Amino acid sequence: MQRLPELARQLYDRFEPIHAVTYFAPEARAAMDDLGFRGFWMGYFAARSAPLGRVAPEVVTALFYNFAAAGVAKALPAAWDIAGPQVVLAAREAAAVAALRRYGITDDETVRAAAQLAGSAARQASVDGRALFAANLALPMPTDPIAALWHATTLLREHRGDGHVAVLAAAGVSGRESTVLHCAAGTVPADYMRRTRHYDDAEWRACEQSLASRGLLTDDGALTPAGRDLKNHIEASTDALSLRVFDSLDDAEVQALLDALTPIARTVIAAGDMPAVTPMTLRRNF
Repeated sequence: MQRLPELARQLYDRFEPIHAVTYFAPEARAAMDDLGFRGFWMGYFAARSAPLGRVAPEVVTALFYNFAAAGVAKALPAAWDIAGPQVVLAAREAAAVAALRRYGITDDETVRAAAQLAGSAARQASVDGRALFAANLALPMPTDPIAALWHATTLLREHRGDGHVAVLAAAGVSGRESTVLHCAAGTVPADYMRRTRHYDDAEWRACEQSLASRGLLTDDGALTPAGRDLKNHIEASTDALSLRVFDSLDDAEVQALLDALTPIARTVIAAGDMPAVTPMTLRRNF
C-alpha cells in the first residue's frame, strides 16, 4: 500500500523538534560559545557542517541552500581555526543530550524504540544525492540511548532537507528565492526571515522581481495562482521524497516509530526552548 504524504508530515512534526534542540536549547548555544565561536551563526554553520569535515564555504552554501554566501564565508573556514570538526561534533552531541535530559527525556523503552527504528531506517536508506544525510550517516551511532535518539532524528531531518533542496533546484527556485516564496505563502513572517537569513532590501526585492517575472508572484509580492501551485508542488514532493527513508520499515514499524516519537516531541515542545516562530513551520497540536 502506498504511503500518503500526510504520514511524512506527521513524522516530520515529531522528529524535527527533537533534532532542533541543537539550534534552540541554551545548552547548544553555550557549547558553541565555550568553544570560542563568535556569535550564533558561526556556531550554527560549524556545528551543522562539521559532519562534512573542513569543506570550503561554497560547499556549505550549496548544501544549506538558502543562506547568503557572504554569511557562510564569514563563519567558515575561520571556525576551524578555533575548533576542528571532531571537537565540534562532540560538543553538539553532548549539548543536545544535556538539553533532552533537562527536559525530562530518560533512557526508557520509548526512547530506545524511537532510536532503534529511526536509526535502522536511516542506515538502510539510499544516500544518492543526499550529501548532508550521507555525511551524518557516516558518523558512528552513539551508544548512549538519548544520544542515539538525537543522532537518528538528525539523520531523518537531513534526509528530508536534502530532498527539499533537490525539489527546489528541480523547480528552478534558487536558495535565496525559496525563502521569499516561503514567506509569500504566509507560512513564516517576512521580517523574521529577512533578519535571520540576512537579506538587505535590494536582494529581497530582486528575488521578488525574479519570481514575479516567472508569474509566481504579483508585483506587490503576493503569490499568484501559479505560485501557489508551485509551492504546493514543492511541499508535496518534499513529503513524498522524505518517505523513502522509511522504505525498510513495514507499516507496523512506521506506526511504532510515530507512536514512540510523539510523547518525546511533546515533551521537547513543552519545554519552551523552541520559539513560536521558526522557519520550520511545524504543527505542534498533536
